[in-house]
Amino acid sequence: MQIRELSIPDAYEITPKQHADDRGLFLEWYRFDRLEETVGHALNLRQGNTSVSKRGSVRGIHFADIPVGQAKYVTATHGAVLDFAIDIRVGSPTYGQWDTVLLDDKDRKAIYVSEALGHCFVSLTDEATVSYLVTDVYNPTREHGINPLDAEIGLRFPEEAGELLLSPKDTEAPGLAEAAAAGLLPTWEAARAFYASLDNGGN
Repeated sequence: MQIRELSIPDAYEITPKQHADDRGLFLEWYRFDRLEETVGHALNLRQGNTSVSKRGSVRGIHFADIPVGQAKYVTATHGAVLDFAIDIRVGSPTYGQWDTVLLDDKDRKAIYVSEALGHCFVSLTDEATVSYLVTDVYNPTREHGINPLDAEIGLRFPEEAGELLLSPKDTEAPGLAEAAAAGLLPTWEAARAFYASLDNGGN
């Protein structure tokens, strides 16, 4: 597989090698050792999630408090979504910026989003099925959201998504500036310190 860092530090696109024959195909969609070589530490996976979404469905922007946070390794097993990694770390050189990876059942790419980054995707097809491996169990007291339509962040949703469908929780979430003013966002310094603790075996 090929692993490429996105324009947002600590987010990566993973492109697996697919082996096809007359029976179908085979691929390794997750390799802990290859990812560890890239990010500097192994992932301590604690939960697996699957979502099935109508075309136009938006899920996010979501993030969790550090420590422990919740890193995510995400792929689409059916259909297609455009996945966003958003830098919400106050003081980061790319604060407020984002990058994307197209996850679909053709190229079968994955995205790795480190702890303290925001995550969001929009479904480009009906029945888009997304599977996530995450490094901590869901904890509603430590989970937060930012409105995915926040103009300051300015996510661009492709036309093929059609009419956007958002949950009340996401539409009622604060914008980036409001979340920062409320002290909800991680800082760049805290994120770097947390990643360093994982690199030293703290995970």
